[in-house]
Amino acid sequence: MIKVRGAVTVNTDRCKGCNLCVVACPTGTLALQRSEVNDRGYHFAYMANPENCTGCCSCAWVCPDACIEVYRVKTEA
Repeated sequence: MIKVRGAVTVNTDRCKGCNLCVVACPTGTLALQRSEVNDRGYHFAYMANPENCTGCCSCAWVCPDACIEVYRVKTEA
């Protein structure tokens, strides 16, 4: 059986850590990196719980800087 999962890529160089994507994510997939910052000094978003992602695109829709791309990946279950 084929299962479809989501995958999120964040352009960490452009992310300003506004936290909108983290709040918009219904599955708790995203979080802000607490221990690292990008070149501009912002804590950036990342997939903290990648197994939860459904590929709903809520995070990408709310990102004001278009830093997020969402993919749907087929896997064997």
